Amino acid sequence: MSLDSVRQFFAERAPDIEIIELAESTATVALAARAHHVKPGQIAKTLTLKVRDRVVLIVTRGDARLDNLKLKQALGTKARMLSTDEVVNWTGHPVGGVCPFGLETPLQIFCDISLRAYDEVLPAAGSINSAIRIAPERMAALTEATWIDVCQIPGGR
Repeated sequence: MSLDSVRQFFAERAPDIEIIELAESTATVALAARAHHVKPGQIAKTLTLKVRDRVVLIVTRGDARLDNLKLKQALGTKARMLSTDEVVNWTGHPVGGVCPFGLETPLQIFCDISLRAYDEVLPAAGSINSAIRIAPERMAALTEATWIDVCQIPGGR
């Protein structure tokens, strides 16, 4: 089960991190921001992409959009979003609960530099009503993520 794999991930690597479970859905950026009383940008959304013959995760701030030109430059080719079924098969997490923790399959993880605008972000934790609070740098370290610049943010870059 997805939430269980995330619990196991933190039990082994960061037992001080607490998983927040809410009664309501936090499956979208808007729902999550409202439920956690934070700005949409503080929600760390995890995108699952196919790049040539491999699948990668990109964690971005919630109000950012992928910039196709930056993405192509950073990854060396075009990428496509995975279907809902593909996301579940590769990550083990449902859409709306996808995160870089407790993955079904080891995947390369990237964090967009836009996350660094916040001291604390809230990525999902393997279900549509769970999350954690974490510093972006710590999230990247725990997941062995590579920092890249592949997003456009509202009113910026």
